[in-house]
Amino acid sequence: MLTYGLTLAWLVALVLIALLVRHFAARQQVQRRLFQSDAGDAPLMAAVRATPGFLTKWLAFAGFRRAGAVAGFVAATLVAFGIGGTLGYFAWASGLLATADRAIAEIPGGFENLAHPVVLIAPYLAMLFVAFIPMVFVRRVRRLRVLQVERDLPVTLELLATLAEAGLGFDAALDRILGSNPPDRALVQEFRTFQAEVLAGRPRVECLRRIARRLDVTSVTILVSALVQAEQIGSGIADVLRSQAEDLRQRRREKALEFSMALPVKLLFPLVICFLPGIILFTLGPAFYDLFRLADQFSIRRSL
Repeated sequence: MLTYGLTLAWLVALVLIALLVRHFAARQQVQRRLFQSDAGDAPLMAAVRATPGFLTKWLAFAGFRRAGAVAGFVAATLVAFGIGGTLGYFAWASGLLATADRAIAEIPGGFENLAHPVVLIAPYLAMLFVAFIPMVFVRRVRRLRVLQVERDLPVTLELLATLAEAGLGFDAALDRILGSNPPDRALVQEFRTFQAEVLAGRPRVECLRRIARRLDVTSVTILVSALVQAEQIGSGIADVLRSQAEDLRQRRREKALEFSMALPVKLLFPLVICFLPGIILFTLGPAFYDLFRLADQFSIRRSL
């Protein structure tokens, strides 16, 4: 039965892969027809080229922006799916599931009725768990990247505001700050890309908005909106940077306060699950032991 189930799972996976390949092939064919159209369709062709897919944007937010990032992620997911299916098959073929089922059947109290379905679906759960490992890894990298940006942004804003108030322009102050920071930080890389785009001739407002789209972090989006507004109305950049630094500091303080207020609620479950049974066993264990021993002696005397 398990072999039929694994075979069916593999067939479903192959059908889904075939449908995805067909979908991407049709999409590439449509784009190729658009690209080979007349010169009057140049804005439409540029828009199609510049619109990434969902998977491409999701991987880009995590920092995976190379040309083969999507193909690598899909290949890693398929390999993980295959490894999970192989592990489930070997668990069934080696008799491990049958041994676990027999061991569970010997447990009294009707526990077999609850645990038997879990043993049956264990290979499928293992296959899905291993298949989701690449996605969990990308999500973790994305979370660490956002945390890194949120840690670096307050210091960067404070330094930018201080240098701007000292008389330096935004570009000069930004270049000095980036030169003193490690080049592997996410915020430094994005500002380096911003400098390269400005030197390439892109409008400054568009370059700022591209930073917000590439990072997709709320703090950076708010900062970019303020900088774009200052750029468009021609106000002083020093005042904008100082107000943004103070606003970001206030938001971080409120977030820390919110986290500290939620901490007792989060600690309730570990206390109840881990500490409370031990405390009950330590305090009431001797009393229950004496009670059980007295009941045992009473039953022996009554039988005699």
